[in-house]
Amino acid sequence: MSVDITIAPKAKRGAGERCCEPVVLPEVDAAGAERIAAVAKALADPVRVQLVDVLRGHAGEVCVCELEPLFDISQPTLSHHLRKLREAGILGVERRGLWAYYYVLPDALEELRRWL
Repeated sequence: MSVDITIAPKAKRGAGERCCEPVVLPEVDAAGAERIAAVAKALADPVRVQLVDVLRGHAGEVCVCELEPLFDISQPTLSHHLRKLREAGILGVERRGLWAYYYVLPDALEELRRWL
């Protein structure tokens, strides 16, 4: 039994013309993707992950003086990591005199958790 197959010549698509329709579309809108990416980027450092882990495990606020001995990094580097986590909306800070007390914001990681 033989089957005749006719092959049509390839046609070039016009500029900007899709080759096919997408099968799936993103569930996250552009603004949500920006927020999730900012949190993920802030957590893309092992020291920052450990900082969040320490602060999550603590019931309240932790003084920066208690965080310093936990890591083999300088105080300015620790402050840099804490600032990046604050800018991403993961940590909050309360200043009391000379000291800063850090805590994980209650819903800071919720959007990332739901997406994952």
